[in-house]
Amino acid sequence: MGNKLYVGNLSFSMDETSLQNLFAEAGTVTSAKIITDRDSGRSKGFGFVEMSSDDEAKTAIEKFNGQEVEGRALKVNEARPQEPRSGGFGGGNRGGRGGFGGNRSGGGRGNRY
Repeated sequence: MGNKLYVGNLSFSMDETSLQNLFAEAGTVTSAKIITDRDSGRSKGFGFVEMSSDDEAKTAIEKFNGQEVEGRALKVNEARPQEPRSGGFGGGNRGGRGGFGGNRSGGGRGNRY
């Protein structure tokens, strides 16, 4: 078992200090991170806590998984490694009219944004 934990169903008002203080009840917290939306900065409702040992991580799971905090039942389990991101929607022509030819004024390059 690893010592990094996934913590889900967090209250949107919880900050990293509160998360760290909560998990300190189960042992030494190495780090606590709440994941936020990069555009708005608002919490996404989940985060990660790293405990100093596997035993403390196991204790934290047993203590906090399902426990109600700020009106929400936490979901706590061992964090899985982040999977590599696939291409998805990245790259390509974002303007929709780029490329060669195709503009109404004749040949040459299309509209560039």
